[in-house]
Amino acid sequence: MAIRFVTGNEGKVREAREYFDGLAAVEQIQHDYTEIQSDSLEEIAIHGARETFAALESDEPVIVDDTGLFVDALGGFPGPYSAYVEDTVGVERLWRLAREEENLRARFRTVLVYADADGTATFEGSVAGTLVAPRGEGGFGYDPIFEYNDQTLAEMSTEEKNAISHRGRAFAAFAEWYADNEA
Repeated sequence: MAIRFVTGNEGKVREAREYFDGLAAVEQIQHDYTEIQSDSLEEIAIHGARETFAALESDEPVIVDDTGLFVDALGGFPGPYSAYVEDTVGVERLWRLAREEENLRARFRTVLVYADADGTATFEGSVAGTLVAPRGEGGFGYDPIFEYNDQTLAEMSTEEKNAISHRGRAFAAFAEWYADNEA
């Protein structure tokens, strides 16, 4: 049975396939589910997974993820609104807002939701770091301003980033659960 990953991002699908190699096929599907407005990544991802599973009218499970950058000094902002803030304000302007703060700690969080006919299961991954002035040419989104072990995510290779990534940690937790529950 295939797991249908609801995303338009082929990079996420490649990363998921690494964690499910030999365990299950991961199929990318595009479905424009309603992204509810909430301060909770969990609520957003659960809603998207349930809506998509119902809409596709199939027995094959789906997974949906939601990710946010949570800046301590900004009360967790932008959090679940990270994509919107990136699109409207931009990464460098967020950095300019945060750089005046004494505490530059931040974390990326990903919530991954699995939905099937029996309900949903939720898995989380996070990585803690520090905001810094933009550096690096790789990655995407907030990667140039998020530093982990003296390197921004934009300065890391894809393999280095995936080894410590919030999404990778959520995939690892899900893959372990899936192996135990589908065996």
